[in-house]
Amino acid sequence: MNYHQLFSTFNLKDTSLKNRFIVAPMTRISAEDDGRANVTMKKYYERYAKGGFSAIITEGIYPDDSYSQGYYNQPGLANGSHTESWKPVVEAVHDNDTVIIAQIMHAGGQSQGNSYTDETIAPSPVAPKGDQLEFYGGKGAFARPRGMTEDEITQTKEAFVESCLRAQEAGFDGVELHAANGYLLDQFLTDYLNKREDRYGGSISHRLRLIVELIGEVREAVGEDFIVGIRLSQAKVADGEHKWAGGEKEAEQIFTKLSTTSLDYIHVTDADGAQPSFGEGTRTLSQAAKEFSHLPVIANGQLGDPDKAEEVLRNEHADLISIGTRALANPDLPHKAKKGMKLEEFDFKSTLLPLAYIKEHELERELMQ
Repeated sequence: MNYHQLFSTFNLKDTSLKNRFIVAPMTRISAEDDGRANVTMKKYYERYAKGGFSAIITEGIYPDDSYSQGYYNQPGLANGSHTESWKPVVEAVHDNDTVIIAQIMHAGGQSQGNSYTDETIAPSPVAPKGDQLEFYGGKGAFARPRGMTEDEITQTKEAFVESCLRAQEAGFDGVELHAANGYLLDQFLTDYLNKREDRYGGSISHRLRLIVELIGEVREAVGEDFIVGIRLSQAKVADGEHKWAGGEKEAEQIFTKLSTTSLDYIHVTDADGAQPSFGEGTRTLSQAAKEFSHLPVIANGQLGDPDKAEEVLRNEHADLISIGTRALANPDLPHKAKKGMKLEEFDFKSTLLPLAYIKEHELERELMQ
């Protein structure tokens, strides 16, 4: 197939992307114990930049030193030492003509490893479904979180804003607010996890309130020239089958509301980003996001096959494609696709077991030029 769309340029805000390939955020639990980024992470992200990706969205970064951390050895942007530690990573990516966006993530009730506290907080005292992920260091059922007070909601928004400012100071090109996969912002949006009876619970517009307020406060802090995006999903880390109760109509309400904010893009992830997301004959999640928000959309979900990704772009269901596990197996995937080379298959066992930290063999794999 001729990958005309995949290798065309795209302007995200005022930033020109050299192609439509983006590295998806992937938790790799390889930071220092205190949350600082390190040389291993620098090499890891630098490889994707050398491999031809136009942009990288980092793994989820925790924003404060209280309740936000989700995994031990997760990187943070909660203090000045964290900020300084990211600067060499950002510089290495920029040296290879690649954009890098920091994904800011509060784990909420889905936390399974926090160096700062043993307590978890969430919209309501409802434990996430399913079990913790052992390859991220967890085990057994999730703890029942404590329901957040309104003061804690305010403090959480402030932590996100301060973390985004630190990302800006570290040299990132933008931030992505993680409102997918069952983490805190998604918990507010989720009907069975949000049982609040105040202005942050109840109707869809109320459950979206925290996200909408946060977007506005982040934008006000970072200014108009900094990229601000958001990631959304129906499924969760511990509840992969979850769907929005109102289906496509609820998606329309969510994406239409987000269109009224100052977002620069929406990043959606699904089990299969090219398949209907709300039942037979319905839109894909990225198609719904694009048609209802009219914002640039990044699609994610089994789109590592360039033929499949090209088709999503040609159908105008998305503007950009983010690639996760196939990028782990092929950190130079854009170069290989351009040359028509066969891609390596992702090996879950050798890459993410026994734990999902960055392995030496990943950093030693020879790249195409």
